[in-house]
Amino acid sequence: MFKINNIENTITGGAMIIALFSIFSRLLGLFRDRLLSSSFGAGEVLDAYYAAFRLPDLIFHTLVLGALSAAFIPVFLEYFSYDKEQAWRITNSVLNILFLIIFFFTALFFILAPILIPFLVPGFSEGVKDLTISLTRIMLIGILFFTLSNVAGSVLNSFRKFVAYSIAPVMYNIGIIIGIVIFTKTMGVLGLAWGVALGSVLHFLIQVPALIKTGYRWKPLLEFTHPALKRIVTLMVPRCFGLIVSQLNFIVVTFIASFITIGAVAVYNLAFNLVNVPVSIFGISLAISLFPLLSKTFAIGDHRRFRKQFSKAIGQIFYLIIPTTILFIALRAQIVRIILGAGAFTWRDTILTYQTLGFFSLSLFAQSLIPIFAKAFYAAQDTKTPVKIAFISFIINAIGAAVFSHFLGVKGLALAFSIASIVQFGLLYVYLDKKVVHLKHKQLMYSVARFIGASILMVIIVQIIKYTVGSVVNMQTFAGVFTQALLAAIGGIAFYVILSLLFKFKEVEVLYTVFAKKLAPKKKRLS
Repeated sequence: MFKINNIENTITGGAMIIALFSIFSRLLGLFRDRLLSSSFGAGEVLDAYYAAFRLPDLIFHTLVLGALSAAFIPVFLEYFSYDKEQAWRITNSVLNILFLIIFFFTALFFILAPILIPFLVPGFSEGVKDLTISLTRIMLIGILFFTLSNVAGSVLNSFRKFVAYSIAPVMYNIGIIIGIVIFTKTMGVLGLAWGVALGSVLHFLIQVPALIKTGYRWKPLLEFTHPALKRIVTLMVPRCFGLIVSQLNFIVVTFIASFITIGAVAVYNLAFNLVNVPVSIFGISLAISLFPLLSKTFAIGDHRRFRKQFSKAIGQIFYLIIPTTILFIALRAQIVRIILGAGAFTWRDTILTYQTLGFFSLSLFAQSLIPIFAKAFYAAQDTKTPVKIAFISFIINAIGAAVFSHFLGVKGLALAFSIASIVQFGLLYVYLDKKVVHLKHKQLMYSVARFIGASILMVIIVQIIKYTVGSVVNMQTFAGVFTQALLAAIGGIAFYVILSLLFKFKEVEVLYTVFAKKLAPKKKRLS
């Protein structure tokens, strides 16, 4: 019988599991954003809601998310290979110490929120600032559970147990949706923040049964002097600085957006959430799946296999993300109208959002590849180089946002982000090739050129279908816009896949094998 464990133990299989649930989570996320946009529009309430994430995210993303897994997994796997009891002691110490640290910062930011928020969003009115403070304080509760959840997820990733880990974001979105649909009816706007808090609790609880099955048992250990803990901290610190840089990007953008116009913070975040769907499905899912294997192959000195695994992964991402970029740019107006264009979300909101989405889409390939290139550095236990590069990217984004926002408004913020992302990817590529493993440039460039060529032909088909369907359906209705976008997307994707099969792109070699077997004439049996 076909077992889920067989799928989890391969790079592509693990990525497929993560991607499958990521798609479901992102669909829920799009539904969540539709509920938010239709209920409140791109106005002051959503400005406050999205701004309220900045302080909690600054704590969690800086101290826990990414930094922990990047440092914890290689060390945990090393200890677990020869001393399981020590590996579990390390896990308990990390969880307990990290929770106490996060609890301290949560309490501190809860107290200081009325002082910090006015500096974060100086362009907001006093009423919106007060609302942002209230929402922030409630959301801070959630990061305590996210801390527990992230440690659990790191353990599950180490064992390549991706199912519970992948369901967690689904539960998070369910919590937020409950907040929008149910809590706001009795608590008002504050119900949005309580939905976020509920989502964080569900995010953690869904992983507990799988965590217990790995053999983990919680113990009140605080071994500050354990050698492994020192190594994890040493690996985490540079990554923490890198994540501080990442969060500073959002803080700077929120700061500038608060001066642009009412709804600018909301528009930026809604467009960013849309473009982050393919990034999460194609880039992040493959990076998460690949990381434990890259860590293992690098640890045993098998650089040839390291390069093979990594090169295959980035080829797959390029194959998927290049046509996706073309589709997002060609159908950006339809995407925004279908997903967000309802209720209180006005035509002005729609135009601003799809224009912003267009500028974000320019760097879709870079946004999708940055996670996997960063993971390659972490697997090689080099957490400093990605930090330095991220800082350069931050400077470019900050300067670009300040300059372009004067000419393009909120769209300029997205353009600055795209330019910074492309530069960040380029530097990661150059330094990875120089410091970690030599990449096959010619082979990769040849593949990318083929993908671009196929995508250019694809977009011609997409445009023909789009304008043909648009002339026969009522484009003033949801059904008309949805029909146009769906048929154009299906036609374009089908054309791209057919070209891939005809020209035998190695990224679809599995599909080609299946089709070849189906189309091959069956041999006659000997009588």
